[in-house]
Amino acid sequence: MRSDSLYRNSAVIGACQASLHNVNKSLIDMYQSSKTCAKGDDVMRRMSWVLAMILCVTVVFAGCGKKDAASVVKGLNNVADTLQSKEGSYRGTGKMTLYTGEKPQEYNIEVWYQNPSYYRISLTNAQKDVTQIVLRNDEGVFVLTPSLNKSFRFKSDWPENQGQVYLYQTLVQGILSDNTRQFAMDKDSYVFDVAANYHSQSLVRQKIWLSKDNYAPKQVQVSDADAHVMVEVKFSEFKFDAKFEKDSFDMKRNMTALDDPTLGMVTQVDENGNPITDDQQADGSTATAPKELGDFGMIIPNYMPEGVESKDTNKMENSTNHTVILRYDGTYQYTIMESRSQDMAVSALASGTVIDLGFTSGLLTGDDQKMLTWMNDEGIEFRITSADLPVDEMIKIAADLQTQSGK
Repeated sequence: MRSDSLYRNSAVIGACQASLHNVNKSLIDMYQSSKTCAKGDDVMRRMSWVLAMILCVTVVFAGCGKKDAASVVKGLNNVADTLQSKEGSYRGTGKMTLYTGEKPQEYNIEVWYQNPSYYRISLTNAQKDVTQIVLRNDEGVFVLTPSLNKSFRFKSDWPENQGQVYLYQTLVQGILSDNTRQFAMDKDSYVFDVAANYHSQSLVRQKIWLSKDNYAPKQVQVSDADAHVMVEVKFSEFKFDAKFEKDSFDMKRNMTALDDPTLGMVTQVDENGNPITDDQQADGSTATAPKELGDFGMIIPNYMPEGVESKDTNKMENSTNHTVILRYDGTYQYTIMESRSQDMAVSALASGTVIDLGFTSGLLTGDDQKMLTWMNDEGIEFRITSADLPVDEMIKIAADLQTQSGK
């Protein structure tokens, strides 16, 4: 298969090295034989010829076993092209650690990709043993929490413009697009140090380890301006040419991945992502009364941008969604709304930009008034709304909220 020859280039390197050894041995044998059989000027001629051949062959073949940054980049271009071909696919598993909050957060990750644009990323919170799935198929982009029977759907071209640290295409693009890339080698890996290109401006550099065997990712470290590692991914397994079932990227199939016997309902929402609360759905059907998940208290972030202070907090009494509103003032003005909707899958129809929050994906909507929306692994929906709060600060607040519990 064509892709096999690209992914497993180490066999060629090994053959070059073996050939170098065998040819050198043969030429040395010829040299020793010429010393024995020849005399006088003939000896000198034969010796000069054999030694010259040894030198030439050594120089030619030595290049086969050693790669520089340019040759590795060329190989990565070939792999990227193969992933865009009909048979392009991969499957990877590993562990991701986030150092963006008060204490490290660990997630077991599983990444699937199949050409042309099908993605499935499973993120399991190691402490809570709760899984969220980020899914892209022909219907759109979903964030699923199967254990809570919840889904969040939005329109986006993710991850074409900006992907996640555990996506192979994102890593390769980071290497190929940085003309100031730094390159090194260790025993089993090619190591690149390149600029980070993520939504969070605090992430400025990334170090990427690729297998010498087939350019598969082994480890990624993303650092801030002070060279502190903020995100780390270690792959325990990564396989190109992975085979998937026909419905591997189907939303319903993934919602029942944890043997959940029900799929729940899908509620339409307005252009701002707000659920339609009328008893009648958009198609005229009657909504089934769902059960409530319960009160979660009030989740207050410890992190606030410099010059910002809490203005007030308000828990909406008699709210079926247990809604909480936190308002902040100062350098920036913004509002955080927290709620846990009734036990149904919510389909958000608004278009926006997918934001990588590390622990899940959020949706950024609006122009003058921006809103970042996401759902955590406990089914709590968060919205940060502001006209002046930078997206980078929104991401920091979201990361801090993930480490807090209700009070």
